[in-house]
Amino acid sequence: MHLSVAASKINKWAVRESGDTLEMIERPHGGISFVLADGQSSGEAAKAISIRVVRKVVSELAEGVRDGAAARAANDMLYELRRGKVSATLIILSVDLDSGSLVVTQCGNSGVYIRRPAGDLELLESQSPALGFHQHARPTVDQIYLEPGLIAIACTDGLIHAGEYTGEPLDIPTAFEKIWQVTPTAQAVADGLLERALEADQNRPRDDTSILVLHIQSGIPEGARYMRVEVPIPDIH
Repeated sequence: MHLSVAASKINKWAVRESGDTLEMIERPHGGISFVLADGQSSGEAAKAISIRVVRKVVSELAEGVRDGAAARAANDMLYELRRGKVSATLIILSVDLDSGSLVVTQCGNSGVYIRRPAGDLELLESQSPALGFHQHARPTVDQIYLEPGLIAIACTDGLIHAGEYTGEPLDIPTAFEKIWQVTPTAQAVADGLLERALEADQNRPRDDTSILVLHIQSGIPEGARYMRVEVPIPDIH
């Protein structure tokens, strides 16, 4: 099999710093984890929160800690830091070769959509509160068998609530299907969903928006690995 991953992000309108943070780490026993956190509110304060959460999770995963325990450790850190006064939503998507599964860990109301082979895109519900509000938190953890055709989409609430302010909320499953029928790639889905979210918000996103797309494809399980990153750099002069 072959894993294809793509991400697209944009800040809230007129806010210089995004409150979302996304990081990738290779797992000690094989596979890759992607950690996406959305700090409370937006701007520099939210970014400081999300960075601390993601760094904590990544450091735990690097030591071989399980995803759910890593999420609980991040909650402990954030709660001790601000005693329930700040929060962050968290998604961990792990392609775990040790178990042969996609491990999905959620804390809070950010969205994870799953499309199994020959199925429809469905929301993977989370019953867990956001990190930081409570002294003890139990994340929602799902394991899904890895097979060609599996797709996972993780996103922050900028995508989930796109268009609500203008009265034309974005239908994410419908938008996904239209994109997939034309260009069935992870990059096309990430870019296409972001484009449609911007259109729904009249090119003034109401919140930070991050979209991560994972696609398991058929393929020879050997060969080179590739990663591409494109980030706008503001003029600092």
